[in-house]
Amino acid sequence: MGNGAKAQQKRERAGAKGGKAEPKSQLKSNAAAQTVKCKTCFQTFQGTTSRKMLGDHASNKHSKQFEDCFNADDGVAK
Repeated sequence: MGNGAKAQQKRERAGAKGGKAEPKSQLKSNAAAQTVKCKTCFQTFQGTTSRKMLGDHASNKHSKQFEDCFNADDGVAK
């Protein structure tokens, strides 16, 4: 019996035990977490993004202040 036959038997036994679990992806949960939106370019950010990072976005991308691009009550993590 060659190694290929042994490997095939092992795969068949493993398949009989339960099969593969579905792959888990975080893409949907990451998309749902995009709750903060820039008022200038409409780019979205996760709600856990710090105020400093959002301020950096406003100053680097738009040469504006945080208040010009984001609402103060947007659920921004301090």
